Amino acid sequence: MDTPVGFKAELIRGKIVVSPFSTLRYLRSMRALREQLKAHAPEGYITETSPILFRFPAAERAYGPDLFVADEAAFDEEGRHADSAALSLVAEFTSVSTTDADWNEKLEVYGRLVPVYLVVDMQEKEITCFSDPSPHGYRFRKTVSFGKDLHVPEPFDCTVDTSTF
Repeated sequence: MDTPVGFKAELIRGKIVVSPFSTLRYLRSMRALREQLKAHAPEGYITETSPILFRFPAAERAYGPDLFVADEAAFDEEGRHADSAALSLVAEFTSVSTTDADWNEKLEVYGRLVPVYLVVDMQEKEITCFSDPSPHGYRFRKTVSFGKDLHVPEPFDCTVDTSTF
């Protein structure tokens, strides 16, 4: 789907949802998180904020995460949708219009497949790490306020400094 400049589209609950890209004030937080994760990403994986849509066939969904770490080989395919099985981490930066989907819909879908899901709650000024996916969702959750360090488990096993968020 071609979207207007500055917007992205996702399939959420069977509907195409078009939302604007992040606001300017998100840039520093996104860049800081991307750079910290990039240093600890598994070999052969890329850390990006590019607008790429990942398909989740079992859930009949497709999402374009704000930040992702994925196996670079997934981008050798033709087409516009990458395989969600390539993901090792997804981060969503909440906004007033996306908070519900980030905390509910995406948490449920990511929690069955993606090893690590970070919700960077820009309104509450907190970051939550979900990990250890299962058929029933994530088994682990840890939340810290901006300014505190957050441990991100395997396959990263690193500490994220949120002081610049």
